[in-house]
Amino acid sequence: MDYRKIGDTYYIRMDRGDEIIRGILDVCGREGVLSAVFNGIGGCSEARIQTFSPEAGRFETRTLRGMLELVSLTGNVFSGEDGGIDQHTHAAFAYKDGEEHRVAAGHIKSITVLYTAEIELRPVVGGVIGRRFDPETGTGFWDFR
Repeated sequence: MDYRKIGDTYYIRMDRGDEIIRGILDVCGREGVLSAVFNGIGGCSEARIQTFSPEAGRFETRTLRGMLELVSLTGNVFSGEDGGIDQHTHAAFAYKDGEEHRVAAGHIKSITVLYTAEIELRPVVGGVIGRRFDPETGTGFWDFR
């Protein structure tokens, strides 16, 4: 992984074997970024995709493996109640299943890079966005402090 800050934005290049979510959080930790939004594209080898089940109150996880074209990555970094940082990420992947082209998308637990991934990280300027847990839905929402 390598990255540069240009203006207020970080441009992150992930390399083969890098885990995208961990890399984004690493850059934020190194640079003191407490909240941000990000997007990206790339070629990946594995993705753990989650879908929240309100009835069960938990995420269901599916792992995809193979040549996965990361066609859309979008998410945010927020400050946790414990003072650390965390993320909320969604992504869509295109891949072949035999002769059929498929797309899978959802909430992301982890993504491993196959060739490269290019991420644009834009820190929040002039404030910090936190997250608060909502017991009614079993999920978290932005908390503007």
